[in-house]
Amino acid sequence: MNRRDVLKSGLGLGTMALTGLQNNVFANNGGISHDFKLPGLPKAKRVIYLFMAGGPSHIDTFDFHPEMRKLHGTELPDSIRNGQRITGMTSGQKSFPCVAPMHQFHKHGEMQTWVSEYLPHTAKMVDKLSIIKTMNTEAVNHDPAITYINTGNQIVGHPSLGSWLSYGIGSQNQNLPSYVTMISRGSGNGQALYSRLWGSGNLPSKHAGVKLRSGKEAVLYLDNPKGVTRSSRRDLLNTLGDFNRSHYKDIRDPEIDARIAQYEMAYRMQSEVPDTLDMTKESKATLDLYGPDVLKPGTFANNCIKARKLSENGVRFIQLFHRNWDHHSSLPKHMPKQCNMIDQPSMGLLKDLESRGLLDDTLVIWGGEFGRTIYSQGKLTKTDHGRDHHGRCFTYWMAGGGVKQGYEHGVTDEYAYNILDKPVHINDFNATVLHLLGINHEKFSVKHQGLDLRLTGVEPRKVIHDIIA
Repeated sequence: MNRRDVLKSGLGLGTMALTGLQNNVFANNGGISHDFKLPGLPKAKRVIYLFMAGGPSHIDTFDFHPEMRKLHGTELPDSIRNGQRITGMTSGQKSFPCVAPMHQFHKHGEMQTWVSEYLPHTAKMVDKLSIIKTMNTEAVNHDPAITYINTGNQIVGHPSLGSWLSYGIGSQNQNLPSYVTMISRGSGNGQALYSRLWGSGNLPSKHAGVKLRSGKEAVLYLDNPKGVTRSSRRDLLNTLGDFNRSHYKDIRDPEIDARIAQYEMAYRMQSEVPDTLDMTKESKATLDLYGPDVLKPGTFANNCIKARKLSENGVRFIQLFHRNWDHHSSLPKHMPKQCNMIDQPSMGLLKDLESRGLLDDTLVIWGGEFGRTIYSQGKLTKTDHGRDHHGRCFTYWMAGGGVKQGYEHGVTDEYAYNILDKPVHINDFNATVLHLLGINHEKFSVKHQGLDLRLTGVEPRKVIHDIIA
C-alpha cells in the first residue's frame, strides 16, 4: 500500500493523532483522582495569599542575626557561598561584600521574634503568625521562580494552586468565582506579571483565576452593553447554551462545557459582584484597620479589604499580587516604602477576619518567589546598596487556617544564606497548604499526556506537620 492508501484506510498517523486527542479530552474532562480527600474536616476552608512579587528581602524583614553587624563589609566566604549558581547581574562581580540591614530590629512577642522596624504593625501581631525561615527553591530568576511556586513547575503551562483548588473542591458560592486575583503596584519598577500565573493550564479554563481590576469595571465585559436588558441577556444565553450543548455532543470538547459555565457565571456575577464589593457597608472602625489607602482603588489596602469581603462571601482562593520587591539597588530607599504599603493592611486583614470569626478557617499566606542575598549587588556605600536573588533560604508567614500561632520554623546561618535546620522546599509548602484544606497531595492528580500530573511534582514531598496546630 502506498502512503495515500494507508491514510485512507484509517490505519495511519491521522487516526492515531485523533485517538490521542480524544484520550486527552476525556482525561481532562474526568481524569481527576477522587480519593484525594483526607479523613475528617479540613482545618481551612479558604485561602488568602498575599504574594509579594519580586522577592522581598528576608534579611531586612524577619531573618535577622545580630552577628550580621560584625559581618558588615566583610567578604562573603567561599565556604558559605559554596559554588552557588548566581544570576547574570552579579556573575561579573569580583567582590561580594556582606551588608547588614541598615535599620533596626527588635524582638517581639512571647517567642521574642526578630521583626524589622519597617513592620511595626506586624511586630505587634507576631504571636498570631507561623514564620517559616527556611523556604527554598532551585529557581534563581523571577519568571521561572514565580511560575514554580505558583504552579509547582518552572515550565509554563501548568495549573496554578488556585485552579487546582477550584477543580478539586469547587466553590462555596455559585454566584462568584472560586478563584480571584488582584494586583497592586509598589515603590519603584517591578517585574511583569502574566495571566498564566493564575491560569488553569491543562485543567478546564473555568478554573482559571478571575482578575478583579481597580477601575469602574471590576471584571471586563461583565456589564450589559447599552440597549441590552437583563432579560434579553438571559434569552441570548439560553439560545447560545443550546447551540454549545449540541456542539458538545458532536465533539466532546470539555472547553465547550467550560465556556457555557463561564457565560452563566458572568450572568450571575452581574448582580453579586457590585453588592459584594460595596464599600459603603463597611464601618469606619473596619476601614481604619486597613490604613489610610483603604478606599483608594488599586492599592494593597483596598485589595485586602476586598479579599476579606470576597472570602466572607464564599470565594475559595484569593491571591493578591503586590509588585516591586525587586531591590537590586536603592534598597534602603524602596524597602521602607514597600513595607509601609503592606504592613498595616495585612495585619488589618487578620484582625478583621478574626473579629468576624473567619480566621480560624481562613488560611492567610505572605511571601514571594525567593529572598535576597547577604552580599551587596553593585557598590556598597554607607547609605545605599542592593541585593541579588537568593533561593537557598527565604521567609514566609502563615496565619489562621489551622497553623500554630507564635511559632518559628527552621534556622539559617548567621549570613541568612544557608539552612541549618528544618528546610521547607516550595513544593513541601504547597503540600502543606493542600493538607490544611483537607487534600492528600500525593493522590491529588489528573491524567495528562500519560502522566499523573500533580501540583507538588513527581519528586517525594512532605507535609510540614510541625507548623500545624
